[in-house]
Amino acid sequence: MELHMHSHRWEHRSPDWTVAAVSGFAAGAVLMVLELLWSTIIMGANPWETSHMVAAITMGQDALQSTDFNLMIVAVALCTHYVLGIVFSLILAAIIVPFRFDSSLGMVLLTGAVFGLLLYLFNFYGMVQFFSWFAGMRGWTTLSAHVIFGLVVAAMYWKLEQTER
Repeated sequence: MELHMHSHRWEHRSPDWTVAAVSGFAAGAVLMVLELLWSTIIMGANPWETSHMVAAITMGQDALQSTDFNLMIVAVALCTHYVLGIVFSLILAAIIVPFRFDSSLGMVLLTGAVFGLLLYLFNFYGMVQFFSWFAGMRGWTTLSAHVIFGLVVAAMYWKLEQTER
């Protein structure tokens, strides 16, 4: 029996940017659905409140004046959320590929989970200084959703990258 050890030192390899973008778009959809479900079912909150918070990143704090359904707010929130999901997915792919974290499903999932954790910390303890209205969303549900986002991006990237080869 032969044992294969994969080196995780940096190597000049470029990610498949299209695959990374598709993975980020899909994982952004999963994250948005989880946040809407968890905020409504677990927290008992208004399902549109999160949309207003995300839209306020782009539109400014005026989007926070109400939490009622507003098609423009929801559309801006979706666009903002998906763009951020794609950007973060591109960053994750730029980490996964050159360090060969895509050598196995387990390694890529571990990388995605750690990335999701770091993304949560970045968003809710770093960026909250600029977007203070997100401070109230800190907690295990949002943390879990971000870890799931990282897992979904990593797994999709790994699977789609395998298909592309």
